Amino acid sequence: MKIAIIGQSAFGKSVLEALVEKGEDEIVGVFAPQTKEGRSPDAISKAATELNVPVFEFKQLRDKEAVDQFKTLAPELCVMAFVTDIVPMEMINFPPLGTIQYHPSLLPLHRGPSSINWPIINGETETGLTIFWPDAGLDTGPVLMQKKVEIAPEATLGSIYFNKLYPLGVQAMIESVDLVRSGDAPRIDQDETKATYESWCNANDVVLDWSANVDTVFNLIRGADPQPGANTIHGETKLSLYDAARSSYGSSGRMAGTVVEIGVEKVIVACDDGAIAIGRIRATGGKKINAAEWADSVNLQVGSVFGS
Repeated sequence: MKIAIIGQSAFGKSVLEALVEKGEDEIVGVFAPQTKEGRSPDAISKAATELNVPVFEFKQLRDKEAVDQFKTLAPELCVMAFVTDIVPMEMINFPPLGTIQYHPSLLPLHRGPSSINWPIINGETETGLTIFWPDAGLDTGPVLMQKKVEIAPEATLGSIYFNKLYPLGVQAMIESVDLVRSGDAPRIDQDETKATYESWCNANDVVLDWSANVDTVFNLIRGADPQPGANTIHGETKLSLYDAARSSYGSSGRMAGTVVEIGVEKVIVACDDGAIAIGRIRATGGKKINAAEWADSVNLQVGSVFGS
């Protein structure tokens, strides 16, 4: 098949490299984010250049010149591998074999741009990925393939994506292309009665309420680690917290948000019914550093209170 890829970042790069390595199809072009002045090209652009695959960069894929260029390539299938731009239906519907897209949730659950964060924040024990046929809605098209993954009790956004949804997603993309080529790719309508949607998970969505139970606090921190970073305040300084764990310290009887222990590597903070150990901290304008190192730098004391 003649395939056009719309993608970006490491995931898009990996899908491109996997399709080229498989060698069963012709990659007629890669549509990548426009390189900003003074910045390096996106990872997928670099890879395509090294693989002698034509690269096309446009400010917006909705622009007429982008659509015209896409049509000129006459792709039989379009593969969307991590896309944040709006792809016009004129482009999606153009290939005779259609367009397939990767989404890191079990659609119709967790439609939207932060679909890995929210299942973890919600305390769910399972998520997954979907390869689907995009339509005019947001993550609403028929499903081609799904793969489930466990959300382990200590898993973070980073570990779920990089250890599971990323490699499994590349594999699923290749398997899906194989199914399209063989004419066996299913189109299973999503069950709208089970649909959920969440918007971007931003810093304002992950402000810590230390008076919540320990599971709620822990899930919020790990679901935002590394992005956007669950946050609290110490004095007038905003802090983003990472590498959290439930502490064996137990319920301290201290006011929620109170620092109950400063260890060699962790700072332990009281919640409503337990405590959370924090491994790394980033103060506004600074870098992520060991929590104990940060505590020493600001002369943090046991009894100090976060969040007020």
